[in-house]
Amino acid sequence: MTNSQAAPGIVSPFAGLDVPWLLRMRAESRRNHPFLIWAPFEGPVRKWSYGEFHERVGQLSAGLAKRGIKPGEYVLIHLDNCIEAVLAWFACVELGAIAVTTNTRSAAAEIEYFAGHCGAVAAITQPAYAELISANCRDLRWIAVISHDAGAKPAQSTPRGDSFESLFADSADRPRRATDPFAPCSVQYTSGTTSRPKAVLWTHANALWGARINAAHEDLHASDVHQTYLPLFHTNALAYSMLASLWVGASCVIQPRFSASRFWNVALEHNCTWTSTIPFCMKALLEREIPKNHTFRLWGTAISEPPPFAAFGVKMIGWWGMTETITHGIIGEVDQPNTPMSIGRAASEYQIRIVEDDGAPTEVGDTGNLLIKGIPGLSLFAEYLHNEKATRESFDEHGYFITGDRVTLLENGFIRFGDRTKDMLKVGGENVAASEIEQVIAVVPGVREAAVVAKKHAMLDEVPVAFIIPHAGVEGAPADLHDTVMAACRTALADFKVPREIHFIDDMPRSTLEKVAKAELRKMLG
Repeated sequence: MTNSQAAPGIVSPFAGLDVPWLLRMRAESRRNHPFLIWAPFEGPVRKWSYGEFHERVGQLSAGLAKRGIKPGEYVLIHLDNCIEAVLAWFACVELGAIAVTTNTRSAAAEIEYFAGHCGAVAAITQPAYAELISANCRDLRWIAVISHDAGAKPAQSTPRGDSFESLFADSADRPRRATDPFAPCSVQYTSGTTSRPKAVLWTHANALWGARINAAHEDLHASDVHQTYLPLFHTNALAYSMLASLWVGASCVIQPRFSASRFWNVALEHNCTWTSTIPFCMKALLEREIPKNHTFRLWGTAISEPPPFAAFGVKMIGWWGMTETITHGIIGEVDQPNTPMSIGRAASEYQIRIVEDDGAPTEVGDTGNLLIKGIPGLSLFAEYLHNEKATRESFDEHGYFITGDRVTLLENGFIRFGDRTKDMLKVGGENVAASEIEQVIAVVPGVREAAVVAKKHAMLDEVPVAFIIPHAGVEGAPADLHDTVMAACRTALADFKVPREIHFIDDMPRSTLEKVAKAELRKMLG
């Protein structure tokens, strides 16, 4: 039972419905239409129609039940992008088990924590991670291992665990259970850069909400083909791409991960019309030839109409969302012009507040704390699993979820992203946004990527330090580039915002969605 049960007499938008209903309905109405198209880096493309996929989910759901998985139990799904990851998710959800999707970059201690915290009873993984799961998740009843590593043949021949294929049974035995939109559905763990990761629990209504509202925000239709390469263990690919495509009966092309060299070939082969992307990917694609005959009509990303990416010739809508919000709380306009570099306007499905630290409303042009109000278990997550205190403390006294993000209110209701609260620096009593410094450095010729973090300082509390990846082949780097970056910062920023140090590195430590893992950068400073 979650804290999301509706009050008596209130009818939920998904009353009498759940995730298995959605897949079953689409299998009936779009039986022969491609739902998932697997585009591995090695081997042939494989298409799954709605009818075929629904049948296969039934076989796996029946098999999981035969293997002793019961409704309400937690199953770890530790997989890179692959069809098996989606099959496992739907099969668990149909059975009434809770699908726990975990970041495949997780370290041993994190995996041990995830499995122990949720009380996982079984795990589905791939050869590359089988030993990691086996060694660190000791309370599992069994581990099932798929036959490949994201489409590539595994290096080892006999990983620990059962064969994934051995889990399948007769779909005629697929489990039947009472429909409850507020039953637990899935769990995703937050990145947990400053504390233990929190387990974000979604209900079936949450998943349906994500499918329906994402599709509406993205103007998705049955004729669309959504190219997906961001990790399926994360809300973005899971809900923005896959579930939204399912809601409208569209097709979803799944790649193992982002590949700049393979992106356009896949897009052209399958006539892709939509993709959810991130600046990291777009920067890499700028370095490659852009085909004039691509069929994309919309891209969704962190910011609307970013001028550097106009070369793609695709309208880009900004958005903001979190695992806890399931969909976008702030969204760009599909049919109207957007303020460039904004993340959009407040989505009509939520209440958005932008306030100062004392709770006073933030004025236009100023930056404040972002709060969002919805319905737990429907438009907001149900709870942080096994952490009632964290759930309670994540809402203010008015019932608004405290996002931990800071945003700037612009004219006409548009909003620009500022920073995570934890990425704000305190420099001699002054508040400094790391993103402000990063934006100055990012446009300096020769800079491929920049990240700014705080370094402890005896007098000033903290000072900004920049980490920079130079463009390949930059002449004179890092000596000349150091001076150029410092000159740009001194010109554009107040003196206390200018970095005290610049470190040139070959690559950034990454967390989910290729975001820079700033906690790792801080560790590098000692």
